[in-house]
Amino acid sequence: MEWHTTDAQSLAIIDQEIGEHIFAPAEYELVRRVIYETADFEYKSLIRFSERSLQAGAAALAARSTIVVDVPMVQVGIALALQETFANPVYCSLETITRPQKEKTQAAWGIQTLARRYPEGIFVIGQSQTALTALVELIESEEIRPALVVGTPAGFVGADVAKERLQDSMIPNIRINGRKGSAVVAVALMNGLVDLAWEAYGKPNSEF
Repeated sequence: MEWHTTDAQSLAIIDQEIGEHIFAPAEYELVRRVIYETADFEYKSLIRFSERSLQAGAAALAARSTIVVDVPMVQVGIALALQETFANPVYCSLETITRPQKEKTQAAWGIQTLARRYPEGIFVIGQSQTALTALVELIESEEIRPALVVGTPAGFVGADVAKERLQDSMIPNIRINGRKGSAVVAVALMNGLVDLAWEAYGKPNSEF
């Protein structure tokens, strides 16, 4: 991301107001991105990183792994950063041609279809709770083993449960605890991760 003067001022305000935290430097870069995009400091206590999630995600980006997202907003939001760096292919569940199924939403059925095509890809679920649930079910049944899952959908029915199941899956993941979340949060996390990965793998003599 290309930062401007107003962006730098906003980040400085975040650094002043965020207070004490236990995030590693790389994790903090993503946390402040989310707070910058949402103006919501509560995310400081809601964002969770599984062990080595950033390392696994950065390595997968550098390997140009396929990225699967749930909604076009996420696809559009991460497109520029990817075009300027690793150029990973990105597929969206809502744009996947599938057979209609009454028991599943289009997002869930699309994610299920794409996950079976790209079982070791990066999955970014920013908005659809049903898509995250469908993805977690495939992980639990050991049909797929993603390189990274970013799970940030908001919701009152099942979203928090799906995130808890993701936490228990042992798959590298970045998630938002509880009911809050949005596609905007998912985009902020992914763009931050792309920047970190580019620093580590895209530039000579760099380390993560």
